Amino acid sequence: MSKNNLIPVTVLTGFLGSGKTTLLNYILKEQHGKKIAVIENEFGEVAIDDKLIVVDAGQEIYETQNGCLCCKVRGDLVKILHELIESKKQLDMVLIETTGMADPGPVVQTFFVDEKVQESFRMDAIITMVDAKHAELHLTEDSNHRMEAYQQIAFADILLLNKIDLVQRSDRDKIISRIKEINDVDIIPCEHGHVDLDKIINIGGFDLDRVLEREPAFLKEVEEGDEGHEHKHGPEHKRHDELITSVGISEKGELDFDHLNRWIQSVLASLGPNIYRMKGILNVEGENDRYVFQGVFDGQQDRAWHEDEDRTNKLVFIGKNLKREVLVESFKQCIVNN
Repeated sequence: MSKNNLIPVTVLTGFLGSGKTTLLNYILKEQHGKKIAVIENEFGEVAIDDKLIVVDAGQEIYETQNGCLCCKVRGDLVKILHELIESKKQLDMVLIETTGMADPGPVVQTFFVDEKVQESFRMDAIITMVDAKHAELHLTEDSNHRMEAYQQIAFADILLLNKIDLVQRSDRDKIISRIKEINDVDIIPCEHGHVDLDKIINIGGFDLDRVLEREPAFLKEVEEGDEGHEHKHGPEHKRHDELITSVGISEKGELDFDHLNRWIQSVLASLGPNIYRMKGILNVEGENDRYVFQGVFDGQQDRAWHEDEDRTNKLVFIGKNLKREVLVESFKQCIVNN
């Protein structure tokens, strides 16, 4: 199959809360008529991201295992890609959304591991989303997440500087300069992930030579297998595993909205600095619409519940020093007649 006939793959990466899922929904809802397969990777015990994505006809969602999209999870990605090949579905593109804690390198390596994958897919572009309001914090020398944020920017073929409406022009210029120090890439400022799709889809932006110039051993790591990958990234993954945890909550029942608000405020007061992301779908008493969190305590009403939809409350906390029992038991107090 010629390169022009290969299915283009776009990798969407960016740190926690940068707006990846918002952009993904924007892409899927636009009237472009493309048949898209979405591959989701979550960092959390309860699967939520797939429920936050709006999927139209001709679009499907696949999920990899919980955790970083690398090492053994890379095998899941290859398995999904094989399934897509064997299904013989006429796809226009594949979109891979990585967890906010992921180094995108192993995702890209996947497309050089397997001959069957190489014969059917081509890496089109790595899109990195950066939260204009919090990027500087993530890139500071003493940040626990500097390596992940740095790698996400370094691998970008196109960078979307999101949430520019939340910062002053001077701060925006400062973070653009900081990004350029890491990767002199095209930067598209945006709000709510709204961007001209012609600038990010099927653009042929991926350049393997550029990656190899920055990381000469990039393909060698693939040849050596996961042991080689762990050797290079092991210390960072070990630090990541020690510092970052997730607590999943899955409870049936309707929630008292006032109690829920008070619970959120109490959690924010006691754990705020340690919570990097909270996301969830909640069933509020007397409401026909889902109540959705996609950021840190940034909740809003979503679409109406489907008639046959499971209304179980599902939340995931991502952060450090999280106390599972305290979070679960205190949340239960928000359930009506509990």
